[in-house]
Formats: sequence, structure tokens, C-alpha cells
Amino acid sequence: MEIAAEIILVEDNPSDADLIKRALNKNNVANKILHLKDGQEVIDYLFGEGQWKGRTTTNTPKVILLDLKMPKVSGIEVLKRIKSNPETKGIPVVVLTSSKEDPDIKECYKLGVNSYVVKPVGFEDFSRTVAQLGLYWLLINQQPKW
Repeated sequence: MEIAAEIILVEDNPSDADLIKRALNKNNVANKILHLKDGQEVIDYLFGEGQWKGRTTTNTPKVILLDLKMPKVSGIEVLKRIKSNPETKGIPVVVLTSSKEDPDIKECYKLGVNSYVVKPVGFEDFSRTVAQLGLYWLLINQQPKW
């Protein structure tokens, strides 16, 4: 099973995931969004494990939008795994979470997160923020060819 994603969205809340996908699609930011529902799923996808065994792991996304508070494997643990592996540490990771906790923010930056964004509460602000994130990471930001 081969899916080449431009954006990996790691979000366990179906409502937030739908809002994020709609905001990105509405602004024509991403054609290939892969929504994974927990930390274990993203680890399996990135490293070709579990249900993604045999996947060509050289097809990396342009950005990962990562929630922190998730079942199975937390966003912090996912971030540690991504940024500690030479094959994946160059993938930009944006934490998109409801946590404004300073220890979470510090830990994420210590681990190498590229950006930390607190989800806005209002629908319009939420949509605008997600659209801006997508535009920046997919169209404005320049990344090396790995």
C-alpha cells in the first residue's frame, strides 16, 4: 500500500481533523493529505512498520501537522522518534495542539520541532491559521531535496 503524502495530519479528534482538512482544501493548499489518528500510525507510516510494512520510506511528506495529546503514542514521543532518526529528522514538524503549557512548548523545541501552534478556538481563526500554515510549509518554505 503506497501513499505519497504532502501533508501528514496526525489528529485523534475527528472534528478537528475535518476542520483542518477542509481549511487546507478550501485554500487549495494540499492535494495529498494523509490523516493518521494516533502516534503509532504515524510512526508505522514513516518507518514502514505495522500496516505500512514494505512502504517506500523515501517518500517523505513536506510537513507533518502533529497533535500532542493522542492515544497509544503521544505527540512528544512521535517527535522524539522523528527528530532522532537521520532518515526523518529533516521533515518539518508543526505541533498543532490545544496545549499552551510552557513545559510542552519547551520540550517540543528542545526536541527539534519546527513550529508550535496553539489551535485557535473560533472557527474562522482556526481555518485561517491552518490555511496559513499550509501555504507557508508547502509553497513559501524552501526545503532541500533529500
